[in-house]
Amino acid sequence: MALISTSPSSLSSSSSSSAAIPHRSFITFKSNNNKVRMNKTMIRGSSSSDSSGALSNGSSVLFRAAKHTVDTYITSGMVVGLGSGQASAMAIEYMGRQLRAGALKDVIGIPTSVASANEAAVAGIPLDQYRDTSQIDFAFDDADIIEEGTLVAVIGRQQPKGDESIIQEKSVLNAADKLVFMVSENQYKGVLDGSVPVLVQPVNWMETAEEIDDLFIGDAEIWRRASIGLAGPLGGDFPLVTKEGHHVLDIIFTSPIPSLAKVAESLDKIDGVVDHGVVSKFPNYRCAVVIASESGLSTVDNLSANTAEGLQS
Repeated sequence: MALISTSPSSLSSSSSSSAAIPHRSFITFKSNNNKVRMNKTMIRGSSSSDSSGALSNGSSVLFRAAKHTVDTYITSGMVVGLGSGQASAMAIEYMGRQLRAGALKDVIGIPTSVASANEAAVAGIPLDQYRDTSQIDFAFDDADIIEEGTLVAVIGRQQPKGDESIIQEKSVLNAADKLVFMVSENQYKGVLDGSVPVLVQPVNWMETAEEIDDLFIGDAEIWRRASIGLAGPLGGDFPLVTKEGHHVLDIIFTSPIPSLAKVAESLDKIDGVVDHGVVSKFPNYRCAVVIASESGLSTVDNLSANTAEGLQS
């Protein structure tokens, strides 16, 4: 198994430690045939007067994405899945303002994490817990990366805070009738890199890691995530344990990822894998991505069979 002893911060590029392993490209991952036709709209940069003057430029851009998401997709009476992350926190805060102002009424939030539950409580959003029978009209979330052309997303790259859970987050997103991701322009990519987190059973985790490694020999390294600090690829004496009792393996790709959907499909077939950070239900549900940049916002969605581009003047 490609377990190495360098710092994870160096893993954004190919590691020379993989040279000892015979290189085998993704034989079963050569092409991406899951692309759906998209509807793309450019939205002129709006004023950031609604955001706090203390926000940095990057935060101000994300705030516009959060505000646009709430104003465009959320209506009174909805049950809304509340995502986790910087943009989601801004959307939650803005939702609370709209509820207090009377612009929204009778909205119920279902949080994807402890953090989003706390943010919603502060914002004054009534909450309900997720259940298998929950009917969620709409959900929004941050994503670490979005695959251009498919809108397949990766979540969970960041170290979880408190009792946050990939399983809970994905359950809420998958239950929603419609989903919107809010990302910056550098997170919406045609050429994917970085890592995919995988939840595994703690018993025989090494065998599971080796089976995952066999899928991506020469193109990825497998690290067990540590609970504190940098403990090496095995996770040290204190590996991270999720609230459900699972360990987290990070598949750190040293070559471009040709297809997230196929990566997810292969991981789902491995014994010992409980879940992973790939969010993909396409093309069976309605999804959009709000992409924030300094020049404005753009939205990409699979809500229409027709592809269109336009610029609002």
